[in-house]
Amino acid sequence: MTDKELSRLKRVDLLELLIAQGKENDRLIAELAEARAELEQRRIILENAGSIAGAALKLNGVFRAAQAAADQYLESIRLMEEETAARCKAMEEETEAKCRGLLAAAQEDERAYEQETE
Repeated sequence: MTDKELSRLKRVDLLELLIAQGKENDRLIAELAEARAELEQRRIILENAGSIAGAALKLNGVFRAAQAAADQYLESIRLMEEETAARCKAMEEETEAKCRGLLAAAQEDERAYEQETE
């Protein structure tokens, strides 16, 4: 509304305009407060999201370290298993050789005993 139009209005009309403007002003103030509250809540959410992302990255590091430790442990178990299998094989061969030696000695003793008894 222009100044000329405002000057032609009656006092009642001007008061009604003032009341309407006051109500509009109150509504806008409430809307602004609501928008500020929503903005603050989004800011908090974004800050928490950053914190959560940081925590997730730290956890990923912990999980990577745990996985590396588990892999290292499994590798050491595999190596121990290979060493144990090699030792067992060597002991088996040694025992087999001793058994053959004992068998040969027993057979030799048997032959000698047979010759003595003949």
